[in-house]
Amino acid sequence: MTEIKIYNTKARAKEVFTPIDPDNVRLYVCGPTVYDRAHLGNARPVVVFDVLQRLLRHVYGAEHVTYVRNFTDVDDKINATALARKEAGAKGTLEELVHERSNETIAWYLKDMGALGAEEPDHMPRATEFIAPMIAMIEDLIAKGHAYEAEGHVLFAVESYKNYGALSGRSVDDMIAGARVEVAPYKRNPMDFVLWKPSSDELPGWDSPWGRGRPGWHIECSAMSHDLLGSSFDIHGGGNDLQFPHHENEIAQSKCAHPNADFARYWMHNEMLQVEGKKMSKSLGNFFTVRDLLDQGVPGEVIRFVFLGTHYRKPMDWTEKKRVEAEATLRKWYAQADRALDNAEPYSSVIDAVADDLNTSKALAEIHQLSHADDVPTLRASLKFLGLMGDTTPDWAAAPSVDLSDLATKLHETRLTAMQTKDFSAVDALKSALIAAGVQVRMSKVGVDLEPGPDFDAEKLNEI
Repeated sequence: MTEIKIYNTKARAKEVFTPIDPDNVRLYVCGPTVYDRAHLGNARPVVVFDVLQRLLRHVYGAEHVTYVRNFTDVDDKINATALARKEAGAKGTLEELVHERSNETIAWYLKDMGALGAEEPDHMPRATEFIAPMIAMIEDLIAKGHAYEAEGHVLFAVESYKNYGALSGRSVDDMIAGARVEVAPYKRNPMDFVLWKPSSDELPGWDSPWGRGRPGWHIECSAMSHDLLGSSFDIHGGGNDLQFPHHENEIAQSKCAHPNADFARYWMHNEMLQVEGKKMSKSLGNFFTVRDLLDQGVPGEVIRFVFLGTHYRKPMDWTEKKRVEAEATLRKWYAQADRALDNAEPYSSVIDAVADDLNTSKALAEIHQLSHADDVPTLRASLKFLGLMGDTTPDWAAAPSVDLSDLATKLHETRLTAMQTKDFSAVDALKSALIAAGVQVRMSKVGVDLEPGPDFDAEKLNEI
């Protein structure tokens, strides 16, 4: 069996991955807050952990892996959008409009991520579907002395968990100094965070022992992961911006609620994304969504290729140069892979690269080498393994439909004549002209086979 190594943020080291149960490998990834279109940075963890779940399924078997990625559909930004719609005359209650907005943005998200080759997780829970488990977990934390009620809020008592800060490696004093801590008179400690907060009558809310309200952000993932994966599971992933406070708070809640369990044994975090060397922001004019790129004609496979070109633990820089190079490379690989008639296993060196802490840049380098070997079945299988190709070549990269039979006949007859005269200059000239036009030329004793290649230019054929 392939040995998988991953960098465990909790251990600050690369470790051999050993699942709790090889027949039930469990992965939880923090998903989006669904208030708008996913921007390019939102897509990076989706692609990173899609590669991971593909690797896990390849090694342990598809039926032995459970992949969960949640949707946060309780949020002030969603409420604000729904309220703006209601004020603009939209029909329905505010709660109905919130639900409508969530459904809309979730559909956008799944379509856009699907365009990047991301497979849908086994479970995609919505926070609003797990309010009862959240309330039960909060009640348990209060009963165990880890949380307290204050002015309609319930807060987690950070001082009650002695290992708080272990994931991010910060002391509580450091975290107070470096974080935007909400100062509230009802907090016993500035670092205490909200598990439950009041909701006004016009905003979405649920009845609870502490009055009508809604959950805090951090409790959502603790409750959903516990319900779907158990109190101990294998891998928890997300962007490194979630390491503190979100993941730190998840650990505190979950370990206090289930003190004899591991919660997540391995923690994986991807680095952030830049655009042309700068942080993506609306003020710099370099902020765009995945849908913006797709609508501009940038294929999803190209976006994925650019992502895979940088190791997930390094900052990734999206550039126009990378986009152009990625499209050209994929066109060439697809032209080769399209000739595969047999099924094959992915290239072992590609698997080994991905198994070494998701070294996708090395995996792409291995595919470059493979493309020169002309082992098209293995090339095709390797592209599928990385999510760069489905069962068929993408429409945007498909070879154009063109009849080259007359030119094939002409080259064949010219070659037959040259074999008699021993003068192959005309053959070489015609072959060179075809190659310059982007035509792939294959000659044998029985004839000539011509196919449009990835750089095919029909206009250059007029010069032949």
